Amino acid sequence: MTGKKSYDSKKMPLFIVSGASSVGKTSACEILFLKESRYIVMESDLLWREEFDTPEDNYREHRETWMRVCASISQIGLLVVLCGCGLPEQFEVCDARQLFTDIHYIAVVCEEKELERRMREGRGITDTDWLESSRHFNGWLKQHAGETVPPVSLIDNTNLTPEQTADEIDSWIEGWL
Repeated sequence: MTGKKSYDSKKMPLFIVSGASSVGKTSACEILFLKESRYIVMESDLLWREEFDTPEDNYREHRETWMRVCASISQIGLLVVLCGCGLPEQFEVCDARQLFTDIHYIAVVCEEKELERRMREGRGITDTDWLESSRHFNGWLKQHAGETVPPVSLIDNTNLTPEQTADEIDSWIEGWL
């Protein structure tokens, strides 16, 4: 036998958990990471490098890299949940999109005053530009998530604990399976 054997890759869905900075998505995803066995949860900041800071192309190489990593993990039969800021328009255009059957999107949102409290008290953020950017993205998601292609589901965690938020995300994922 000559040459390398080719293997068919397993295509599976990818789940994206998005939301504004300090909204509580990372806390909820950390809980999911510790308790779930049907899927693996990855935090997109893990692979962040300065050269990925390319807002002019919506940080495409960062997303391409993550999608390839997620697709590789999927080859062992585990679903992947990727946690980080992002919208369908930033993932659906990637070359690595073809590696998944579907990508399902959910965003964690909360009321503006609660978001600001979490940013100031929980993360100690006082940078007004960062505060405004997070408030803007949170508000945009609340108004437009259903208009994206595919649409982004929402979880309002204003009055939820991180554990309750994690349970809501888990229920949403299980609803796709």
